Amino acid sequence: MTTTDSELVTTSLLKKNFPKSILETHCHRGDETVVIDRKDLLSICEFLRDDEGCSYEMLVDLTAVDLLEQNRTPRFEMVYHFKSLRHGKRIRVKVRLDEQDCSIDSIYHLWKAVDWYERECFDMYGIHFNNHPDLRRILMYDQFEGHPLRKDYPMDRQQPIEELREIEERYHYQRDV
Repeated sequence: MTTTDSELVTTSLLKKNFPKSILETHCHRGDETVVIDRKDLLSICEFLRDDEGCSYEMLVDLTAVDLLEQNRTPRFEMVYHFKSLRHGKRIRVKVRLDEQDCSIDSIYHLWKAVDWYERECFDMYGIHFNNHPDLRRILMYDQFEGHPLRKDYPMDRQQPIEELREIEERYHYQRDV
Protein backbone atom coordinates (compact mmCIF):
# COMPACT_ATOMS: atom_id res chain seq x y z
CA MET A 1 0.00 0.00 0.00
CA THR A 2 1.43 3.36 -0.96
CA THR A 3 0.55 6.69 0.54
CA THR A 4 -0.39 9.49 -1.82
CA ASP A 5 0.68 13.08 -1.28
CA SER A 6 -2.92 14.04 -0.47
CA GLU A 7 -2.81 11.72 2.54
CA LEU A 8 0.27 13.48 3.96
CA VAL A 9 -1.79 16.24 5.53
CA THR A 10 0.52 17.00 8.45
CA THR A 11 3.67 17.08 6.32
CA SER A 12 1.97 19.47 3.89
CA LEU A 13 0.85 21.74 6.72
CA LEU A 14 4.33 21.80 8.21
CA LYS A 15 5.97 22.54 4.87
CA LYS A 16 3.52 25.37 4.31
CA ASN A 17 3.91 26.93 7.77
CA PHE A 18 7.61 26.16 8.41
CA PRO A 19 9.21 25.98 4.95
CA LYS A 20 12.80 26.57 6.13
CA SER A 21 12.52 24.25 9.15
CA ILE A 22 11.62 21.02 7.39
CA LEU A 23 14.84 19.23 6.40
CA GLU A 24 13.39 15.87 5.24
CA THR A 25 10.09 14.02 5.10
CA HIS A 26 8.99 10.50 4.37
CA CYS A 27 6.08 8.19 5.05
CA HIS A 28 5.99 4.51 5.92
CA ARG A 29 2.75 2.56 6.30
CA GLY A 30 0.77 5.75 6.72
CA ASP A 31 2.97 7.21 9.48
CA GLU A 32 4.61 10.46 8.54
CA THR A 33 8.19 11.32 9.55
CA VAL A 34 9.52 14.84 9.54
CA VAL A 35 13.13 15.83 10.23
CA ILE A 36 13.23 19.41 11.49
CA ASP A 37 15.72 22.07 12.44
CA ARG A 38 16.46 22.04 16.17
CA LYS A 39 15.84 25.77 16.66
CA ASP A 40 12.19 25.38 15.57
CA LEU A 41 11.27 22.39 17.75
CA LEU A 42 9.08 24.34 20.19
CA SER A 43 7.11 26.25 17.57
CA ILE A 44 6.57 23.11 15.46
CA CYS A 45 5.47 21.05 18.48
CA GLU A 46 3.07 23.78 19.55
CA PHE A 47 1.68 23.90 16.00
CA LEU A 48 1.27 20.11 15.92
CA ARG A 49 -0.66 20.22 19.20
CA ASP A 50 -2.84 23.30 18.58
CA ASP A 51 -3.57 23.45 14.85
CA GLU A 52 -7.00 22.06 13.94
CA GLY A 53 -5.57 20.20 10.96
CA CYS A 54 -3.06 18.41 13.18
CA SER A 55 -4.43 18.05 16.74
CA TYR A 56 -1.59 15.84 17.99
CA GLU A 57 -2.78 15.96 21.56
CA MET A 58 -0.86 12.91 22.72
CA LEU A 59 2.89 12.41 23.11
CA VAL A 60 3.38 8.67 22.71
CA ASP A 61 7.15 8.35 23.05
CA LEU A 62 10.44 10.17 22.98
CA THR A 63 13.83 8.56 22.57
CA ALA A 64 17.30 9.18 21.21
CA VAL A 65 19.39 7.30 18.69
CA ASP A 66 23.19 7.22 18.71
CA LEU A 67 24.40 6.96 15.11
CA LEU A 68 28.10 6.62 15.97
CA GLU A 69 28.53 3.18 14.38
CA GLN A 70 26.93 4.40 11.17
CA ASN A 71 29.50 7.23 10.94
CA ARG A 72 26.70 9.75 10.50
CA THR A 73 26.93 13.39 11.37
CA PRO A 74 25.31 14.70 13.46
CA ARG A 75 25.78 11.81 15.85
CA PHE A 76 22.46 11.90 17.75
CA GLU A 77 18.85 11.99 16.69
CA MET A 78 15.98 12.86 19.01
CA VAL A 79 12.81 11.04 17.98
CA TYR A 80 9.36 12.22 19.10
CA HIS A 81 6.21 10.18 18.42
CA PHE A 82 2.86 11.99 18.52
CA LYS A 83 -0.69 10.74 18.02
CA SER A 84 -3.82 12.58 16.99
CA LEU A 85 -6.82 10.87 18.48
CA ARG A 86 -9.13 13.22 16.60
CA HIS A 87 -7.69 12.35 13.17
CA GLY A 88 -6.43 8.85 13.96
CA LYS A 89 -2.94 9.69 12.70
CA ARG A 90 0.60 9.45 14.00
CA ILE A 91 3.70 11.47 13.23
CA ARG A 92 7.36 11.02 14.04
CA VAL A 93 9.44 14.17 14.47
CA LYS A 94 13.22 13.87 14.38
CA VAL A 95 15.79 16.44 15.42
CA ARG A 96 19.51 15.93 14.82
CA LEU A 97 22.04 16.87 17.49
CA ASP A 98 25.80 17.29 17.29
CA GLU A 99 27.93 15.55 19.87
CA GLN A 100 29.59 18.86 20.77
CA ASP A 101 26.26 20.62 21.37
CA CYS A 102 24.09 17.86 22.78
CA SER A 103 21.20 19.96 24.07
CA ILE A 104 17.66 20.67 22.96
CA ASP A 105 14.66 22.55 24.31
CA SER A 106 12.32 20.67 26.61
CA ILE A 107 8.72 20.28 25.47
CA TYR A 108 7.55 19.70 29.05
CA HIS A 109 5.38 22.84 29.01
CA LEU A 110 3.45 21.39 26.04
CA TRP A 111 3.14 17.74 27.14
CA LYS A 112 3.72 16.95 30.81
CA ALA A 113 4.07 13.25 29.92
CA VAL A 114 7.50 13.99 28.45
CA ASP A 115 8.99 14.51 31.93
CA TRP A 116 10.39 11.02 32.46
CA TYR A 117 11.21 10.47 28.77
CA GLU A 118 13.48 13.52 28.75
CA ARG A 119 15.05 12.45 32.03
CA GLU A 120 15.72 8.99 30.59
CA CYS A 121 17.44 10.46 27.50
CA PHE A 122 19.48 12.72 29.76
CA ASP A 123 20.50 9.77 31.93
CA MET A 124 21.19 7.22 29.19
CA TYR A 125 22.56 9.46 26.38
CA GLY A 126 23.70 12.66 28.11
CA ILE A 127 21.33 14.87 26.14
CA HIS A 128 20.51 18.06 28.05
CA PHE A 129 16.94 19.39 27.87
CA ASN A 130 16.88 23.17 28.28
CA ASN A 131 14.22 24.44 30.74
CA HIS A 132 13.26 20.98 31.99
CA PRO A 133 11.88 21.44 35.55
CA ASP A 134 13.67 18.44 37.13
CA LEU A 135 16.49 17.20 34.91
CA ARG A 136 18.30 14.54 36.92
CA ARG A 137 19.10 10.86 36.61
CA ILE A 138 16.11 8.55 36.61
CA LEU A 139 17.50 5.05 36.01
CA MET A 140 21.13 5.20 37.11
CA TYR A 141 22.29 6.26 40.57
CA ASP A 142 23.71 9.76 41.10
CA GLN A 143 27.38 8.67 41.23
CA PHE A 144 27.15 6.70 37.97
CA GLU A 145 29.72 8.01 35.51
CA GLY A 146 28.88 8.34 31.83
CA HIS A 147 25.85 7.48 29.74
CA PRO A 148 25.38 3.75 29.17
CA LEU A 149 23.39 3.82 25.90
CA ARG A 150 26.04 5.77 24.02
CA LYS A 151 27.72 3.51 21.48
CA ASP A 152 31.18 4.45 22.77
CA TYR A 153 30.42 3.60 26.40
CA PRO A 154 32.91 0.88 27.48
CA MET A 155 31.13 -2.38 28.36
CA ASP A 156 33.70 -3.28 31.01
CA ARG A 157 33.76 0.09 32.76
CA GLN A 158 33.87 -0.10 36.56
CA GLN A 159 31.48 2.22 38.35
CA PRO A 160 31.74 3.75 41.83
CA ILE A 161 29.88 1.70 44.40
CA GLU A 162 27.19 3.54 46.31
CA GLU A 163 26.44 2.64 49.88
CA LEU A 164 23.00 1.18 50.45
CA ARG A 165 20.74 3.78 52.03
CA GLU A 166 18.25 3.18 54.77
CA ILE A 167 14.88 1.92 53.56
CA GLU A 168 13.00 5.12 54.36
CA GLU A 169 15.47 7.13 52.31
CA ARG A 170 15.48 4.72 49.34
CA TYR A 171 11.70 4.85 48.97
CA HIS A 172 11.28 8.57 49.45
CA TYR A 173 10.11 9.85 46.06
CA GLN A 174 9.09 13.40 46.92
CA ARG A 175 10.84 16.04 44.84
CA ASP A 176 13.34 18.27 46.58
CA VAL A 177 12.08 21.74 45.69
